[in-house]
Amino acid sequence: MCALFLLSLFVGKYPFTIEGLLAGDERQWLVFKMLRLSRSIVGVAGGFALGVAGYIYQTVFRNSLASPDIIGVASGASAGAAFGILFFAESLMVTVSAFGGAFLAVVFTLLLASIDRSGRNSTVILAGIAVHAFAQTILMSLKLIADPEKELASIEYWIMGSLNGINSSSIGINVALIVISMIILIVLHRQALILASDEGEAKMLGLNVNGSRLLVLMTATVAVASVVSMTGLISFVGLVAPHVAKRLTRNNSISTMVLCGIVGACLLEAADILARSVAATELPVSIFTSIIGVPFLVFIIFKGGKGHE
Repeated sequence: MCALFLLSLFVGKYPFTIEGLLAGDERQWLVFKMLRLSRSIVGVAGGFALGVAGYIYQTVFRNSLASPDIIGVASGASAGAAFGILFFAESLMVTVSAFGGAFLAVVFTLLLASIDRSGRNSTVILAGIAVHAFAQTILMSLKLIADPEKELASIEYWIMGSLNGINSSSIGINVALIVISMIILIVLHRQALILASDEGEAKMLGLNVNGSRLLVLMTATVAVASVVSMTGLISFVGLVAPHVAKRLTRNNSISTMVLCGIVGACLLEAADILARSVAATELPVSIFTSIIGVPFLVFIIFKGGKGHE
């Protein structure tokens, strides 16, 4: 992860060197501070957050195919970003709209799931599917009224996911939310593992099941929303990272959770490096995460990926 972070600092269309930075070249320092450093930080922090969130969703839902999209985060963020692109000009407002859309989608999902008092995890998943469908309907409606030459293209590019728009002036609050969310999830690791057991057993262990589930899921969702509101949709990182980490550690301890974050950071940082280096123009990051994720998803399905490992 550290090696990829350092490599990311020196990959891009504008070349600069360590010698140039040490010599105090003003333009090189400007590119380094405003663009490269912030982009590399988001690559590591965002990938770490997606990996840990994927671990949390797969653990709590007891489903190895669960990912951060499972309760409507991605679709809500997409609809929010499209709204921001259509009605606000500033990139900051697009980020805020995407975050708000992701957060509202999760709130609606959990409200729908709360109608079923049985506490079954499948209820949350079904509610997430319903909210996802509704958010996609809103997104399609916004696309219909968008200017095909400007706004529609911006919406589609955002949905594909990219770290191209990252700069130092737009990441502060989001990265802070990611760090806070990760600390809280590490502290709540034991509760997440208990939630993976039968609800009766969890109550016998003294856990407030509904309250703990809400706290864990909402914290993971804040982390994911903080990432996608900056980068757009990043596919498969939250799905693949937990499986890789579990196969390396062969257990479900807190070290596995941290390793999920490290693997996620490596995946996103490596994908971003490829996105800006393999072609004359920068490519969406999700192209490269999908190249890894789709075959891995097929592998999980053929290995009988239903249920928690």
